[in-house]
Amino acid sequence: MRFGILGPLDVRALDGSPLDPGGPRPRALLTLLLLDAGRTVSPERLIDGLYGEHPPAGAGNALQSQVSRLRKRLSLEIEAGPAGYRLAVDPDDVDLHRFERLAREGRQSLSAGDHARAAAVLREGLALWRGPAPGDLPRLEELRLSAVQDRIEADLTLGGDADLVAEVRELIARHPLSERLYGLLMRALQAAGRPAEALRAYEEARRVLADELGTDPSPELAALHLELLQGRGQDPVRRRGVPAQLTRFVGRADELARIDELLDEARLVTLTGPGGAGKTRLAIEAAASRADVCYVELAPLADGAQVPYAVLTALGVREGLRGPRTADATERLMAALEDRELLLVLDNCEHVVEGAARAAGLLLATCPGLRILATSREALGITGEALCPVPPLSAGPAALLFRDRAAAVRPDFAGDGHARVAAIDAICAALDGLPLAIELAAARLRTLTVEELAERLGDRFRVLSRGDRTKAPRHRTLRAVVEWSWELLDEEERDLACRLTVFTAGGLSGGATLDAVEAVCGIPYPEDLLASLAEKSFLEASEGRYRMLETIRAFCAEHLADDLRAELRDAHAAYFLRLAEEAEPRLRGSDQLPWLERLSAERADLDAALRHLVGAAPSDGLRLMAALSWFWRLRGLAGERVALARDLVDAVGSEPPPGLEEEYALCALNAVIGDGDDARLDRADRVLSTIDRQLRLPFTVVLWTLAVGPERSRDERVRAQVGDDPWGRALLGIGLGFQEQFAGRPAAAEALFTQALDGFRETGDRWGMANSLDQLGLLADWRGERAHALELLDEALGYARELAAPEETADLLCRRGTVLLRSAAYEEADADFARAGDLARAAGAPEKVAGAFWGRGDAARLSGAPARAREHYETALETSARSWYSVGQTVHIFLGLGRTALAQGRTAEADEWFAQARTLSTGDLTQGLELAEVAEALASRAEAPEQAATLLGAAAAMRGQLIVDDPDVTPLERRIRRLLAPEVYKKAFELGGILREKAVRAP
Repeated sequence: MRFGILGPLDVRALDGSPLDPGGPRPRALLTLLLLDAGRTVSPERLIDGLYGEHPPAGAGNALQSQVSRLRKRLSLEIEAGPAGYRLAVDPDDVDLHRFERLAREGRQSLSAGDHARAAAVLREGLALWRGPAPGDLPRLEELRLSAVQDRIEADLTLGGDADLVAEVRELIARHPLSERLYGLLMRALQAAGRPAEALRAYEEARRVLADELGTDPSPELAALHLELLQGRGQDPVRRRGVPAQLTRFVGRADELARIDELLDEARLVTLTGPGGAGKTRLAIEAAASRADVCYVELAPLADGAQVPYAVLTALGVREGLRGPRTADATERLMAALEDRELLLVLDNCEHVVEGAARAAGLLLATCPGLRILATSREALGITGEALCPVPPLSAGPAALLFRDRAAAVRPDFAGDGHARVAAIDAICAALDGLPLAIELAAARLRTLTVEELAERLGDRFRVLSRGDRTKAPRHRTLRAVVEWSWELLDEEERDLACRLTVFTAGGLSGGATLDAVEAVCGIPYPEDLLASLAEKSFLEASEGRYRMLETIRAFCAEHLADDLRAELRDAHAAYFLRLAEEAEPRLRGSDQLPWLERLSAERADLDAALRHLVGAAPSDGLRLMAALSWFWRLRGLAGERVALARDLVDAVGSEPPPGLEEEYALCALNAVIGDGDDARLDRADRVLSTIDRQLRLPFTVVLWTLAVGPERSRDERVRAQVGDDPWGRALLGIGLGFQEQFAGRPAAAEALFTQALDGFRETGDRWGMANSLDQLGLLADWRGERAHALELLDEALGYARELAAPEETADLLCRRGTVLLRSAAYEEADADFARAGDLARAAGAPEKVAGAFWGRGDAARLSGAPARAREHYETALETSARSWYSVGQTVHIFLGLGRTALAQGRTAEADEWFAQARTLSTGDLTQGLELAEVAEALASRAEAPEQAATLLGAAAAMRGQLIVDDPDVTPLERRIRRLLAPEVYKKAFELGGILREKAVRAP
């Protein structure tokens, strides 16, 4: 989670989506905690910050309630202790603390003489500010001013520009007694070639200090004045032709540092990237750290032979009288640069790349002091060239750029408010983070609201069609940016670029492999064409995949004929159906990790193919969804596909196509996961119940059981459906193991889980091994073998993490947390439960989120924090999903609430919770373990020790044993044994085993 308090409070989830803390008071409370992120804040300080000098009666309880609501609303870890409250977050996730760190690093770099890094780091830190400091804290404003002054000093050392004079004057207007600012103003005026004004600035400082403070300027300021009088301190930097910038530079600190490193190591550095990525601006900013710079704009050239003349003109070297011959121009250029230490910036080389490469090669070979920084949509292709790809802006800097440019066209622009923040993020994402596109979008805020702009970006080329009139034509509109690159392609490259639009755009999941391009686009051996498109920044080539920015994809799609588009979509769907069906059996064996990665990389295109088949070929859609179902389950993606599964079931109709019964049932199961849709569930159950052959997809049994309950695994038909498939037989072992466990026969269950583990080890399936080890760990825990249980669970967690299976990992963390609770390791247990909750929440699995909160409630209760325990239990109830296994979960939560009430002396409330748990327990096979815990809870409230012993006996019979060293039961058992003679205890305990059903069902 990310927090912003340098301006209006801004809270973001890890994926960048905004979160709402609530009204003014929760926002103020969160801000107070963030000011000391990671440190304890006293209740007195929080109350003072929330209520001022006149807090209400019961302010402490009100504060506790506010903290509780804030904790639940944002799922924050706010620790309560005797000294106060601590928000457990990384300080670097809070913009204030990140700014403080960057300000320190910038000051250190400045002191060390690394002015380029100092300027970059300080800019990054200052860009975090979105408004005044929270609570108008003077310390922060002073730190901000100091960072600004450090940045100006670094800029001046690097050459500065005319904007610095205006910036420093504006700061002096706000801080008229700052001698450092007067010194910076004098240096800025001197650097701008205005020495007389620099001397007058000193006189102005002397007068102000005398009038306001009755003092003279400091020795440092007087020494600078003397230096200027003597003609020293002249700026040695020469910057020929470098365009002055009218806007603030945002982000790119890492890229600037990378360019600086490359220029120190290589003599030719080329910035590559798509049009609008900001290569020119980045080159200009990078050149600011060099002493002697010449900037050459090559975009107006129509012929590469003109490159030497353009460089001569930029250098101010006049042409000789012998006439404009290229050789003569090159010779004059080499003579002019032979002895110079110069950085030559060649901007926009792509359309004259061969001429630029020839000129650069000659100059570098003959001028040892020369370095060249080029920008181009493709490399110059010279030996020794160092390439620096310029990617689009990431989400944070992109949003900062949008806000900065929006404020320029709309002075009243406010970028806060969760709806507006979300709209800004959506705009930047839709525009691929391209700086030029973002600037064009911000310019439209003269007439559109942010929300209106976000809605209209489906037609991005029309919306972003009005830009800066002073810019070159190719940079005035988004279409012109892409057309500039399009014109550089030949016909074959354009044809393939259009065909590639059938694949999804770039991102973590998008683009295409070489095999996919060849199969879908119908172009044999496309390697050379793909390489050429990547070199010209029309594609991004990375790890064997070719990705296209959405903006470029939208442009190319306009040039694709409708009949060819339909043909490509069919070919695309056919290819990904083949891929999914090839992958499916490999997801259940030793090859599952590479195939999981393969399908993960193709997620977006697999979804696109499935959406196409829903309308175009529903039967093939059933095949594709069936083949992907286990992949979705392993990756925790099934919930995201529910709507698509419903559309497909509706498209097919109420009956399965012949031969696709299993696929149809799987689709219906996907349509009801987490929903409780009885009609679709009954349809899937009916179809699967009629299949008496071996299933092609044996994992169907798992999804079937999860949906309708484990009793299905007792059906003899399931044995036929599993057949002789090794993976299926191991799976059947798990199912039978659960039946023995539910029946109270743990030894038999352990033998079956061990058999299943051996089977899954033989196939190499990590999911099966993890689930078998999970149950073996549970049984070891029951026997009191806690260290062995943790070993088993840690091995299982290793497999689940290899699979990147969030739901299984969450389950295992909860199981591990339970073992730790019985070892009295409450803090470690709570940490496991919290991690499980985060994973489950991200996977969209509410029942597992509820399980994590139930575990955290147990941890808080057993560690002596009943109020926090109650909060966790109540959250678990709110989060619990509707499914067959949520009943048992709710029973556990009721018992936790009852035990919490009992610990606080509220016996009537405890009895009520225990009664609800008893009523909810149905007593069928699946509820045996819950019934055992209910009996143990009722034993704690028994009127006589004999009755308590009988209830413990019933619990032992239902589970097969009492859990060794159970913190909720073992102390009770020991107390009852002390109260009863051994033979009396034994007789009562055995009676519970005989009459267990009657003991737990008695009203």
